[in-house]
Amino acid sequence: MNISGRLTSQATVSKTTSGKEVVNFTVAVSDGYKNKQGQWIDNTEFVDCAYWKNTVVASWLKQGLFVELSGQISARAWTGKDGLIKAGLNFNTSSIKPVWGTASPTESVQDSKQQETTNTAKEEEKDDLPF
Repeated sequence: MNISGRLTSQATVSKTTSGKEVVNFTVAVSDGYKNKQGQWIDNTEFVDCAYWKNTVVASWLKQGLFVELSGQISARAWTGKDGLIKAGLNFNTSSIKPVWGTASPTESVQDSKQQETTNTAKEEEKDDLPF
């Protein structure tokens, strides 16, 4: 599934009870339509997202950045501070692509590990120059 929208705030990194790190952020997904009177009606939904692959992305996932996300929706349940059981949906993100805004990377995050490996190899090649 793919969604696109703007980040509502800076992404945060948290740890699960088992110590696994996750990047959490919320995306505002806007849609609209014309009603019978011809007026444009805006409809914005806020989607809670989680990215589990690496935490480096949190440094450039800033408020206002427009992103395209790929992933899957999952249901979650928890007990609120008031003691009541609550439920919601979460978008488990597998790929993040900054479309426009203030992000520094130009590639999708899915390919970032491969690029890091390539960059490391290029740096090592520079060190092996004979002069």
